[in-house]
Amino acid sequence: MNKKVQYLIEGITKDIVAYLMQENDMDLPTAISLFHNSETFEKLSNESTGLYIESSAYVYEILKTELKMGKIQQ
Repeated sequence: MNKKVQYLIEGITKDIVAYLMQENDMDLPTAISLFHNSETFEKLSNESTGLYIESSAYVYEILKTELKMGKIQQ
């Protein structure tokens, strides 16, 4: 994975962890663990999905759906 893609993924991850903490009253370790163990993070980390070029808010909506439904809805 190139450095630009890694930078984008890290930025989205930082934003989503902050969203989780704010909206769900989570502490930092819980928010990080929840996101890093999600199918959404797996897709974000897979360069071939192109999810890393989407906005943090868009990726967060996917995560919220995953958490609500138990999986990513296509």
